[in-house]
Amino acid sequence: MSREIPAVLQKARALFDDLTPLATDCGRLCAGRCCQPMEGENTGMLLFPGEAAYYEGLPGYTVQRTPAGELLTCSGSCQRQDRPLSCRLFPLLPVLRPDGVKVATDLRAKPVCPLARQGKSALRQEFVSAVRICGQLLAQDEQQRPFLEKLTSQQDELKALRKQFGGGSHV
Repeated sequence: MSREIPAVLQKARALFDDLTPLATDCGRLCAGRCCQPMEGENTGMLLFPGEAAYYEGLPGYTVQRTPAGELLTCSGSCQRQDRPLSCRLFPLLPVLRPDGVKVATDLRAKPVCPLARQGKSALRQEFVSAVRICGQLLAQDEQQRPFLEKLTSQQDELKALRKQFGGGSHV
């Protein structure tokens, strides 16, 4: 079983070892909806490039290749140190802009997370800053940057759809 992941991902994940969106367990607000599979849906979290190696042979996790990338599904509970980077960042997302890395509320999180509906101002500013630092680290890596570009593009497409159909967005 290989648990080795790229050093840049180790650094990025470590930023969130003891840092969460709120000073308390945010799962108490929504009964951990972000960790519960949606019935009838193939839900999970996208893994960053090279992160799948961490989950090879780790009980309770399944990695599937999808058109969007490698998708990690789990039983709905995990050890904090085993959370993928996408879970650690949730409900935020580092996005690439011409003037640098910015932090956005992940539009995919809005249907699930009450904090995502509140926006960044409802979160600990240390958490928001860590997401920005994480994005800056990843943007400097030749394997991670294209993945961030893809996530940014998806975020922009969702934002455009929300605007077109009256959903609004503060990203």
